[in-house]
Amino acid sequence: MDWYPLRLSAPTMTHVFGGRAIVDLLGRLDAPEGRIAETWEVSDVEGKGAEVLEGPLAGWSLRRLVKEHPEELMGRGWRGDRFPVLAKFIDGTHMLPVHLHADDATARRLENEPNGKTEAWHIIDAAPGATALVGVRPGVDRDSLREALLQGDFDAVMRRVPVRAGQTLYVPGGTLHSFGPKTLVYEIEQTSDTQRSAMRHRMEDGSRLPEDEWRHNIGMLLAEWKPEPRPDFHPGLSLRIDDDVQRVICCAGPYFALERWRAATGSTFSYALATATIVSNVGAPVQLKTGGWTGTLPAASTLLLPAALGEVEVTGPADVMVGYLPDLETDIHAPLIAAGYGPEAIAALGETTEIP
Repeated sequence: MDWYPLRLSAPTMTHVFGGRAIVDLLGRLDAPEGRIAETWEVSDVEGKGAEVLEGPLAGWSLRRLVKEHPEELMGRGWRGDRFPVLAKFIDGTHMLPVHLHADDATARRLENEPNGKTEAWHIIDAAPGATALVGVRPGVDRDSLREALLQGDFDAVMRRVPVRAGQTLYVPGGTLHSFGPKTLVYEIEQTSDTQRSAMRHRMEDGSRLPEDEWRHNIGMLLAEWKPEPRPDFHPGLSLRIDDDVQRVICCAGPYFALERWRAATGSTFSYALATATIVSNVGAPVQLKTGGWTGTLPAASTLLLPAALGEVEVTGPADVMVGYLPDLETDIHAPLIAAGYGPEAIAALGETTEIP
């Protein structure tokens, strides 16, 4: 098969916290009318999986590609029953629910799911003074957390941290969190839709939950909560390419890595594809070339690049997010150490263990 960049279907979620920022600020052209909270750019979540939209593989599900062509799609290392990385644009025009996602062990134990959901948020745009609720304050125990959640007094127990465009937050599974209002995010995470919310209402339509269902959710949230993670936003670590091209490693851990690449008008950079790579455009339409394929990636759109392509060439102006399942030593540790970064700086990107 002659492999090519894959344009995938992107389910749109109309949760009550959404607005029109993905259209108005990012310039997405194919968005439906009305409220848009999330667009799932690359998804293999059960019941919300992507399909290829164009070319010889049109109509193929991402899951079928993972199962039938693991070498060509994924390249090195990882093999499994579903694509391991989920990528989204999220519009927090209004505050997201206070919620958490189980970690791997807890998801298997309590949710009957194969894995949990560690995630990271890269802030594309945020209003002045925007904040996020991330983790709990030191000394908060289960009883005090339960009481605050029942009262809806989140600030009594949670850390409120400032949000700035261009920064990234790595959120381990089990961390209680929320962001918004007026915050636009690119999110990368493990493939999972497992979550437990502390809110009295459904995020899908704002309808009030029955009392017993709400209390059950809080009970499950407390059972899945991890008190220790207290992550902070990070500007990322920059790697010099040349004067016209900027590469920033935004976050990295065992489940995903996220980078942001920028190139000036007329500048070109090449990116090696050791594994399946998600490229999402957060700037003006950008030109890509790989093998015999040349095309344009529109604003607020995404391509999944199979490893079999080997390399992609990007011509500026370009401002793209690049997500993938990393080999931490090869993709993260080695280039950052060569650039002069120490273990403490690298560890701040997320969960990058065993740094030389």
